[in-house]
Amino acid sequence: MKLSEVESHMQKAVEATQRSFNTIRTGRANAAILDRVQVEYYGTPTPLKSLAGISTPDSTTITIQPYDRSSLNLIEKAILTSDIGLTPSNDGSIIRLNIPPLTSDRRKELVKQAAKMAEEGKVSIRNVRRDAIDSIRKQEKAGEVSEDEARDLQDNVQKLTDKYIQKVEQLLAEKETDITTI
Repeated sequence: MKLSEVESHMQKAVEATQRSFNTIRTGRANAAILDRVQVEYYGTPTPLKSLAGISTPDSTTITIQPYDRSSLNLIEKAILTSDIGLTPSNDGSIIRLNIPPLTSDRRKELVKQAAKMAEEGKVSIRNVRRDAIDSIRKQEKAGEVSEDEARDLQDNVQKLTDKYIQKVEQLLAEKETDITTI
């Protein structure tokens, strides 16, 4: 495994963690909290954003305008059964989600949820490191690289690991600030 491949895999882990953070709602409206919502549309789970236009007209409201009006009730049902914790209001053509201000207890829960997502990101980075080091050790046993080269490669992999774990921690700190800021 080349260092560029290792770095690429670690970068993808950081990006996945960032996408996970985007699904956690803060005190203001953000269409990304609906990214995980799947609507049962003609018997197939379909992402909400492919069935409707999603916008945020102000900081406390998300509006969902279905492309197919017959899917309105399906979308409403999917939002109710999802884990986002918001109740949709349906006026017959548009669904509105009002984002209530977060309580301090809810903010603490969201910070814990973000920390859990960050830990998952770190674990996936460490898994990339483990795979890379295993690959280096196999190359060393096969005589493809010398002992010194193997040690240098392992040191470089560890430096990359430290760098990307630091990025995840930085993203977590930003998200915690975002959540706790009123």
